Amino acid sequence: MAWKAVDMAQYPRRAHFAYFSAMQYPYVGVTQETDVTELLAACRARQRSFYLSFLHAAALAADGVPELRRRIRAGGIVEYDECPTSHIELLEDETYCYCTLRHHMPLEEYYPYAEEARRQCRQRASIEEDAEVESLYFISTLPWLHYSALIQPVAGGEESNPRITWGQYRQDGNGRVSLPVTVLAHHALVDGIHIARFYQNLQEQLRMLARP
Repeated sequence: MAWKAVDMAQYPRRAHFAYFSAMQYPYVGVTQETDVTELLAACRARQRSFYLSFLHAAALAADGVPELRRRIRAGGIVEYDECPTSHIELLEDETYCYCTLRHHMPLEEYYPYAEEARRQCRQRASIEEDAEVESLYFISTLPWLHYSALIQPVAGGEESNPRITWGQYRQDGNGRVSLPVTVLAHHALVDGIHIARFYQNLQEQLRMLARP
């Protein structure tokens, strides 16, 4: 993945970066209900994977926020031009493995590419990352729970990969379908306004996917 160093002398959040970098737990997280009614209907009608469709949308939404493509390295900041996803694949023994995917490609190419990558990862059944770890978005799902809050493990220190998680979807009394989506990021790099932009981007990506 291509990256560039952020000029810390010109970085407008350098005071915030120093402040939050010194904290023992410098992470900020938000969970928001996300409407997937139209996307779910479109996936069923087109016989496409809802999971892969949502994963693709979430990755593009995150890439649309420069702050989510930034990582802490040696006390400074680097910014990637794009970030692959590393998601969990459930295994028959109820454990999981990791699968890395790129997403900057047409959807008609993404679906078969992603399904083949998933198949190969399940065969290897490894939790060793198969890409440059620093560049990744860490993706998890809880398909058994429609949750309202989530606490996620982090390594601490300069570990600054954003984590994006979503849970089980459910239908309300008006026929709308939603699921909880959580974003966890390093507060030295990301503020609430940047997380809000992710959710705005996500809704736009979902609308685009659901179009005829």
